[in-house]
Amino acid sequence: MLILGDFIQQFPPERDSLELTFTPTSVPLKRRWRNNRLSAHFIADYFTTFLPLDDSDAEQQRRIQESKSAVSYVANELLENAMKYNYEEAQTQVKFGVHFLGNESLIAVVFATNSISAQRREKLEKFIHKLFSSDPEQLYMEHIEKGANDCHDEEESCGLGLLTMINDYKAKLGWKFEEVAKGEMEFYMVTTMVQIEV
Repeated sequence: MLILGDFIQQFPPERDSLELTFTPTSVPLKRRWRNNRLSAHFIADYFTTFLPLDDSDAEQQRRIQESKSAVSYVANELLENAMKYNYEEAQTQVKFGVHFLGNESLIAVVFATNSISAQRREKLEKFIHKLFSSDPEQLYMEHIEKGANDCHDEEESCGLGLLTMINDYKAKLGWKFEEVAKGEMEFYMVTTMVQIEV
């Protein structure tokens, strides 16, 4: 097992959480995009019910909307990446959800777990090390200049969504890699975790 970044391995049992499980191979990926957005919005709606705010107050209503938008963006990005990069040959499910932490302020901990090949793991690990050793704003601009919106599975320029989370939402990111052997096949389960304070 390998942990990189800000990764929480154990959550307090008294805290609420919500987890969903998907089987990516049951429906073609293109048909999944709409479901991904719906799932991300559901997670965000669920999350806002835990905000200790009075929704009749205009300022607090604005904060609720900002929080919902942030959680929805993060959830959608993580779920889309988990579905897009899931290693189909491993025939594993994708897990996705949110945990809640904090006392004075609330922290949404959104996560997605999917399988990846050894080759994909190498590329992701390389990107993570680059992410942690670079200035996020400068790296974001470099990705924009490279045309990261057109990135493909094997290109290093992917990761624009993760950089947006850091730059726009002050998110903390973490990863856990676990090696899996299934018959003669070897692959990794990777959990990407994003913490955002609201």
